[in-house]
Amino acid sequence: MDVLKNLCSNKRMSHDAPTFSPLYRQIKALILQALEAGEWRPGQAIPSEQELASRFNVSQGTVRKAIDEMAADNLLVRKQGKGTYVASHNDPRAMFRFLRLVPMDGNLSHPQSVPLDCWRAKAGQEASRMLGIEPGAPIIIIRRLLRFGAKPVVIDEIYLPGDLFQGLNLEVLQDWNGSLYSLFETRFGMRMIRAQERIRAVAADRSAAEVLKVAEGTSLLSVERVTYTYGDKPVEWRRGLYSTAEHFYLNELN
Repeated sequence: MDVLKNLCSNKRMSHDAPTFSPLYRQIKALILQALEAGEWRPGQAIPSEQELASRFNVSQGTVRKAIDEMAADNLLVRKQGKGTYVASHNDPRAMFRFLRLVPMDGNLSHPQSVPLDCWRAKAGQEASRMLGIEPGAPIIIIRRLLRFGAKPVVIDEIYLPGDLFQGLNLEVLQDWNGSLYSLFETRFGMRMIRAQERIRAVAADRSAAEVLKVAEGTSLLSVERVTYTYGDKPVEWRRGLYSTAEHFYLNELN
């Protein structure tokens, strides 16, 4: 079957007004479909540009342009002399893709994730809206602390769809040595590919002040994030409080 012709046929069958999509974007969509289906796993090499060009019946230049855009989106990683690989949260370089907190002295260090609690609950109105699930659907809630050195800097409250993370509990979190996203990817097959954040300043309440070792009323950065996997499906909602006494939030704009 000519998959590219099938994709175009599906677009023509849509009741929406027809829109033009460049050929390389159509190839990108097909590669994304293969990633979502698990044809190539995180950390695994994808076929060569020549093989993909033959598969989709397009030029290598078209495939290359699609791959270049996916590499810019952190979906694929080019390795000189080795090929192109599916991006993975197990790669140490991925640690600060979503964590944008940088020490004032500029010396990046890997934070220590300290799980505080993990329990199951039913989604309320806000969680159901953020995660795109029905009110009352099962969810998992995690509270964890991020330490930089010995200093507590971030406290997170994380909400996950229960059906997607069955078996996740406090013991699993405590036994894991990597990042949370590498755990989600490795143990539950959930690859986080993009996130949307909302940031504002808040005052530390008594509970946050005790955990972060700051005075009650201290200014904190409130970072609310929704993280998405393939198909633009929300799979994580988190609310974090950041102590910025010795750190700042860094966002590079291109």
